[in-house]
Amino acid sequence: MPKATEQSLIPPKPPLEAPALQDQELCFSYEIARGEMGVLSFEPYKSLILPFWAFRNVPIAQKSAEALWSIFESYVERGDFVGADMTRKFIQMGMTRARRYANHKGGRKYGKDGKQLDKWTDDDVDGKRREKEDASEIFKGYWRKCTSSERYLQLKQEWSKSKKGFVKP
Repeated sequence: MPKATEQSLIPPKPPLEAPALQDQELCFSYEIARGEMGVLSFEPYKSLILPFWAFRNVPIAQKSAEALWSIFESYVERGDFVGADMTRKFIQMGMTRARRYANHKGGRKYGKDGKQLDKWTDDDVDGKRREKEDASEIFKGYWRKCTSSERYLQLKQEWSKSKKGFVKP
């Protein structure tokens, strides 16, 4: 997949597909899980949303977060909890990945031997660490908007209740 640019991170028009609205089995096979778990494995949403996720620098993180927020709002408006929650996970992953790059040079938390690598301790001469911290904060703001959206929380509650009553065919 080519690297995202500011120009490629324009919110989609028309809105992205909402496959879970047409397929109950897909809808209820989704797991909310913890944090961003499952975000890179639940298709077809992963492939729909992933092209809009990037955090390489502050302008790209801003465009990405705006595009993802637009996608989130679109899914919430259409009542697609699965799409909204997957988008929330991508926003959360933008926050956590950018933070990891701010904390660890090269974004690697563990070495090849499995041991945790040291955090950055030297001065941030070229500003890369600060840039990743700023990118993380951008995503954090949008993540908070997602998790405090009343309609999203209502959809989550309705989806959880419906999932309990769903019997696989």
